[in-house]
Amino acid sequence: MFYLKKLYKTRKANVIPGFGLSMGITITMLSLIVLIPLFSIFVTLSGLTFAGFWQVVTDKQTVATYKVSLSCAAVASVVNVVFGILIAWILTRYRFPFRRMLNGLIELPFALPTAVAGIALTTLYSDQGWIGGFFDKIGVKISYTTTGIVIAMIFIGIPFVVRSIQPVLEKLDPQYEEAAAALGASRFRIFLKVVFPEILPAALAGFGLAFARSIGEYGSVVFIAGNIPYETQITPLIIMNKLEQFNYTAATSIALVMVIFAFILLFGINLIQARINKIARG
Repeated sequence: MFYLKKLYKTRKANVIPGFGLSMGITITMLSLIVLIPLFSIFVTLSGLTFAGFWQVVTDKQTVATYKVSLSCAAVASVVNVVFGILIAWILTRYRFPFRRMLNGLIELPFALPTAVAGIALTTLYSDQGWIGGFFDKIGVKISYTTTGIVIAMIFIGIPFVVRSIQPVLEKLDPQYEEAAAALGASRFRIFLKVVFPEILPAALAGFGLAFARSIGEYGSVVFIAGNIPYETQITPLIIMNKLEQFNYTAATSIALVMVIFAFILLFGINLIQARINKIARG
């Protein structure tokens, strides 16, 4: 009897047959899609000295692009978290006409070609555009400024936040909110003390994904950003400029810096999420 129970547990753990085969396929796909492309960066830079690498990545114009890309991505990601929570809340807690259509439109930035999105945003927010023209009359310029860059990054990053938070809100038991309301808590306090701690890890994940996507985005941002050195020039644009000049080593060096930025951000957010989950359990 004991042997049968042990055999049942072993078979139950191995739902997918062939652990060795499954693991081999997983590692192979991961290597082909992620590890080998990243390793090729180091292979390309193998003939470059550290002094040469440092000179490329600390060039004044390149450093200016870091500041533009990172600052605009940070602002856009914070805005996406705020409005992403609001949109996810509306989609999960309310029933209204065309709700499914709105839910589908959230993923439009995923399906829309980035160049098309960039052209559409530039047309809309240019000085002669529907929205940009209105703001231009009151002295506010959007296109070819950091404001335009932030708007483009918000457009491409909002789906990450909404899709990260939405499943958590759908699974959240409303009984906790009802109990808090029965005890006399206000709606804001219920959200702050009951709902927000549950969605915080998901919001952080959405923030990290939106931030990482924003700093590496090219097509949606380049049209509305323009190419003004030290003002609106983004890092992906200067990488493309290096590639057009056949300076592959410089382009790869700058790309490596962006990979490091994204890795540090995602690693830090994972640590924060682990810390929050540990506090919630303990």
